[in-house]
Amino acid sequence: MTTLDIGHVMAALPHRYPMLLVDRVAELVKDERIVAIKAVTINEQFFQGHFPGRPIMPGVLIVEALAQAAGILAVESLGLAGSGKLVYFMAIDGAKFRKPVEPGVLLHLEAEFVQKRGSVCKFAGRAKIDGQVVAEAQFTAMIADPPKTA
Repeated sequence: MTTLDIGHVMAALPHRYPMLLVDRVAELVKDERIVAIKAVTINEQFFQGHFPGRPIMPGVLIVEALAQAAGILAVESLGLAGSGKLVYFMAIDGAKFRKPVEPGVLLHLEAEFVQKRGSVCKFAGRAKIDGQVVAEAQFTAMIADPPKTA
């Protein structure tokens, strides 16, 4: 089992503030599963408008955070961290949001491989606060080279 600090997270993912939604990795078992952490603070840009007076993390960003955790699992498992490869969403299935995510919590992002075929991976993900599932989804992603720039 491996843990990763923010430097390793940034080496594995191309995302940067404000779109980097993983702060650290608490557990990583290559080819199996990951538990990553997102510290949700009132300083997040999206809380300014979602919603004034009742800040709630948008569900789409919870799914994005799960996908970023899964992306770290994929590139670390395949030995591609720091390679410049990108992990692209292909599908999101069965997304369910069970409880609002508010500022001041540690969001635990759990993802596991469901299937791996070449550069395409399927994952199951759950977001938890204090052990309680607040969101879940299954998603498919493809690992590819970044687009060529002209």
